[in-house]
Amino acid sequence: MRFLIRDRDGKFPTLFDAVLADAGIQIVLSGVRIPRMNAIMERWIRSYRHELLDRTLIWNR
Repeated sequence: MRFLIRDRDGKFPTLFDAVLADAGIQIVLSGVRIPRMNAIMERWIRSYRHELLDRTLIWNR
């Protein structure tokens, strides 16, 4: 795991970030005014996986 995408919530202390940085994981913060970003990205990833797996099953026949 190289990246962790998280929001700017106060429940993540700076110690949490420090521990992950020591493990070599880069933390990427989400945008300030994007409360629905997680839902939008989950939908996009699900659609992408669905399309990719449909095509892969055809290739494997």
